[in-house]
Amino acid sequence: MHVRNKVDKILGHALIALLVILVVDVLWQVASRYILKSPSSFTDELAGFLLIWVGMLGAAYGTGSGLHLAIDILPNRLPPKQKKFLDLLINLMVGLFALTVFVVGGCWLVYTRFFLGQLSAALQVPLGYVYLVMPVSGIFIIYYSVSNSIRSFRNGISS
Repeated sequence: MHVRNKVDKILGHALIALLVILVVDVLWQVASRYILKSPSSFTDELAGFLLIWVGMLGAAYGTGSGLHLAIDILPNRLPPKQKKFLDLLINLMVGLFALTVFVVGGCWLVYTRFFLGQLSAALQVPLGYVYLVMPVSGIFIIYYSVSNSIRSFRNGISS
């Protein structure tokens, strides 16, 4: 899984960078409001956009590392062969959901925001860039769903 390790590392570093920027942004927002008595106009909007990116990419990272929310009562009671089948079915459903909602729906959302020329209020950034994280995270989730299915099939264990 050499490729998977690289994808994990790239996504992990991107999340760390986004979180660092988010923390600095929020600290500057608090400092400018309470210490300088002159609140910054863009920090609130930037924090919201960064939170969207961290949340969406974090969901993809969670899918890859198996840290997503799951109710494991049924899988723990199944024999290994049925457990493997259930794991493959779940990964297929997650991948299909990511394809339809995140990739297809996200691409439509990005396209319409760029086509309509919508800009954010404070930063004046095209909103298409903000929503671009949807298809990007969808592609990561699909990749991880396929990778998890292959790993489960080869190892005979649930990821």
